[in-house]
Amino acid sequence: MPKESDESSKEEQNKIDKDGRDDTVETSEEMIRKSSRRNIPSPHRLTPQSSPPRFVSVEELLETAKGVTNLALAHEIVMNRAFQVKPYEPGEGSLEKTVKEIMHKAFWDCLESQLNDDPPSYSYAVTLVGEIKETLLSFLLPGQSRLRGQIEEALDISLIQQEAENRALDINKVAKFIIDMMGTFCAPCRDEDIKQLHEITDIVPLFKSIFAVLDKMKIDMANFAVSSLRPHLLQQSVEYERKKFHEFLEKQPNALDFTQKWLQDTADYVTEGGATCTPNSAQLTLHNHAYLRLLKWDHDTESFPETLLMDQGRFQEMQQELEQLALVASVLLIVYNSAGEAISGLPGLMERLKKTIKILLAEMHTPSFNADETFAAVAEKLCVELRGCLSQHGFSPFSSDRENILKGQIVAAKTTDNPIRKVIDSRIQMYLLGFLESSDHRSAPALPGGLTPISKELEEIAVKLGRLVTFNKLVYSPFYHKILQDILKQGESLDV
Repeated sequence: MPKESDESSKEEQNKIDKDGRDDTVETSEEMIRKSSRRNIPSPHRLTPQSSPPRFVSVEELLETAKGVTNLALAHEIVMNRAFQVKPYEPGEGSLEKTVKEIMHKAFWDCLESQLNDDPPSYSYAVTLVGEIKETLLSFLLPGQSRLRGQIEEALDISLIQQEAENRALDINKVAKFIIDMMGTFCAPCRDEDIKQLHEITDIVPLFKSIFAVLDKMKIDMANFAVSSLRPHLLQQSVEYERKKFHEFLEKQPNALDFTQKWLQDTADYVTEGGATCTPNSAQLTLHNHAYLRLLKWDHDTESFPETLLMDQGRFQEMQQELEQLALVASVLLIVYNSAGEAISGLPGLMERLKKTIKILLAEMHTPSFNADETFAAVAEKLCVELRGCLSQHGFSPFSSDRENILKGQIVAAKTTDNPIRKVIDSRIQMYLLGFLESSDHRSAPALPGGLTPISKELEEIAVKLGRLVTFNKLVYSPFYHKILQDILKQGESLDV
């Protein structure tokens, strides 16, 4: 398998775990397309000075794409603790996969044919041993000279070639050494794979399996390197990302248009809301409100700020989680206000109701979600739960009229302008703003009323948001400072 294994390993380095994601890295072409809006006038009020037309060569564009890709990769490693390199696999039924399978089958058939000759020929087998030797040597750390010596001696390709020509090659002995050495290097999770290799007796299936396990070990080594690199990368990433973005900005002078619009729109929003702040805290307050607006973003119609493109997936994930939590808290507040003291303080009831609501709302952000049917089901399930709970603790059940009123109130919470839902949403925003404004992001602010059932999840999101905001401010503070200064000066001039 010739050299394709080395080529695929390079591809593997660029295949990122996109969970949630925690975890999404956009391609450089996508990010450039979003960030670059040549010949489109700035959509915000603070119109920058026009720049003369600048033509970009293909080489410059490719270099920019490479820089953005490296920037996104470094950012993902730092921000996503679950980041992992994943093996690359061509799409099922794709031409690439078909060609790969044909080539591999042809190679293994040739190897088997050579070994079945009389006398057997080992030219392909020696080639494979050479590739395996290179892979094993790549696993070595700089100080492992003793292991390097063992590999060089046991897998001396020139000697193996001579033994093959003189019909003195013991290929099984070579394979055993390879497997033993793989066992030395592999992670504990590969012990079972190594054990299975020892049980294979046919040479061709054995070499196939050896290469399969080596591919897994390459991924293990890459992920180990990533985890080892993360603490060191974290120290350097602020300067690195700022430098890379500055280089990108030099090539794309309008690469802050949507960032400027985001901050300007936030200033308008805060001013209309009547928020007040001291001159010293104006930038901080405005900036924190801007980050909260990203948790209410219309991702289908609004362009995300360029300085946060690499975290757009994370903000969207938090936004969806908060929308679900707001509904959970709203419905629980309706239920407990309606039932009153009859269910107040009953152990385990709150968690059961909360679990039921979350399960039924799990698909609320999918295209197939039907709000009418889902909230009707939520109302019915909760009323059944309340009926049994009231009966169990000796309380009279709700009358049919009271139960119908409760169901109607629960179903009404599906609309975004529902008064209770708006109150809960406002309190969530207040809590998150208080978290961002705290000096160290370690102690959570006081929890507003009605949010107790979702306090744990809300604090987890606040910590995640605080980490994203802190890092983003550190990286882009020079750019933000200039934009915010201009916005505040413009506001002062309008007030005069």
